[in-house]
Amino acid sequence: MKLIAACARQICARAVFGSVLAVSLLSACSLPLPDKPVRPEPYDLGPPLPLAASTTATGPALALDAVEANAAVDGTAIVYRLLYSGSGQQPRPYAQARWTMSPPQLVTQRLREAFSTTRPVVDVGMGLAALELRAQLDEFAQVFSAPGASEGVVRLRLTLVAPAAQTNRLLGQHTIVVRKPAPSADAAGGVSALRAATDDAVQQAVAWVQSVPLPAPAGR
Repeated sequence: MKLIAACARQICARAVFGSVLAVSLLSACSLPLPDKPVRPEPYDLGPPLPLAASTTATGPALALDAVEANAAVDGTAIVYRLLYSGSGQQPRPYAQARWTMSPPQLVTQRLREAFSTTRPVVDVGMGLAALELRAQLDEFAQVFSAPGASEGVVRLRLTLVAPAAQTNRLLGQHTIVVRKPAPSADAAGGVSALRAATDDAVQQAVAWVQSVPLPAPAGR
């Protein structure tokens, strides 16, 4: 009888364990699966500026150097600043939005496209241009003055030189600051404002270079 009772207890224990295991497995299957990681939305500056009626490059050749930038904007993050909270000196990146290229690369592309409508544009160091343009991107961010009010701010510092065999002659320096209102207080609104501000800054850059007197030919 004792042997029969012991066997019965073992069978009962196994049955209970099996039931608990089955319930646990069913509960695990009913839990929601974790969401797939959301990829950040990619943004660029959109189509290039409209070409002028005449696209013949008649001006003197220009050597265009790649735009440089500080660490805050030299990446693919879309940066915003909260002036109203007292933390305007802290650049913050949007988590679910990214540039397809870094802002310096985007601005370099825009400058090259715009200058190419007025003159030949070549790379620095080729020795084919009497003018060389260097640009520093100091600000490229969506700046919030209030929770629902922001603007795209582009600050571009230009240096125009006449390259020579041994030394470069400074022809002029110019800083361009453009602010454009954002249509919405989010990444898409910031991108729209920065696109408008960049196009305005590029047009000003082209106009400034055209206004600088050309260097006299060597030997005069």
